[in-house]
Amino acid sequence: MAFEVKDIDDTQAPLLDHLIELRSRLVRCVAALVVAFGVCLYFADRILGFLIQPLKKAFPEGQGQLIFTKLYEVFFVELKVALFAGFCIAFPYIANQLWAFVAPGLYAKEKKAFLPFLVATPFLFLAGASLAYYIVMPTAFEWFLGFEGSAGGLEIQALPTANEYLGLVMQFILAFGMSFLLPVLLLLLHRAGIVTRAQLVGARRYVIVLVVALAAIITPPDPGSQLLLAVPLLLLFEGSLLLMRLFDKRDAKAKDQAERAPETDQSAS
Repeated sequence: MAFEVKDIDDTQAPLLDHLIELRSRLVRCVAALVVAFGVCLYFADRILGFLIQPLKKAFPEGQGQLIFTKLYEVFFVELKVALFAGFCIAFPYIANQLWAFVAPGLYAKEKKAFLPFLVATPFLFLAGASLAYYIVMPTAFEWFLGFEGSAGGLEIQALPTANEYLGLVMQFILAFGMSFLLPVLLLLLHRAGIVTRAQLVGARRYVIVLVVALAAIITPPDPGSQLLLAVPLLLLFEGSLLLMRLFDKRDAKAKDQAERAPETDQSAS
C-alpha cells in the first residue's frame, strides 16, 4: 500500500475538543520527559563522565580536576545533566506529538512541505552538537588552559567548578545545535512565501555580518569557537540558497506543466 498524505480533515471538532486533545498531548510530552529524566538521572554519573571528556583530554595526562565549592553543588549538577539529557532523548517524541496535533489542520501540500523539515531538525541539531563536543570544545578548552602559568611570583592554575563547567558545555551544545537549524528556518520561510531566494542573495553581506556577530555572542570569548561556528553557519546558509534554487525550479516546472495541461486537452478534443 502506497503512503498517502491525507488532506485537511473534514471533521470540524469544536474548540473544547481541540483543547482536550492539546491537554492530552501535553501530558504525554511531560510524561515522556519525566520518564527520560528518571532514566538519565540513574545514569547521571556516566553522562557527566561523558561530558567531562573534552576537558579531561585538554589537560595534560593525569592532571586536571573539577571542584565544587558548595556541598549541594554536584547534586544539582547531576539533576541538570539528567534534565538536559532527558530533554534531548524525549525531543523526537515531543515533536511527534506536536506534529500530530497540528497536522490535521494542514492541507496535504502543506504536510508534504513541512514533513522533511520536521525529520531534518533532530539530525541537524545532532550534527551541531557533535561538532561542538568533538571539535570545538576540545579546541576551546586547550586554548583556555593555555593561560595557566605564573604572574607576579604566583601560580595561575585552572580549577573549574562542576557547575560552571556544565553550564559552559550546555552553552556550547545548545549554541551549535540550535544554530545548525538555520537551514530549516530559512527554507520554511521560503516555502511559506515570506522570503525569496533573491532577497537572501541580495542580503548576503548583511547575513555574513549577522552570522559573525551571532557567533561572537553565543559562544565563549575565544576566536577559535567563534570561527568554528561562523564558518559552518555560512556554509549552511549557502546550502539553503542552493536548495531554494532547486525548489524554485521544481515549482516553476510544475506550474508550467499545469498551464500546458488545459491547452493539451483542448487540442485533443
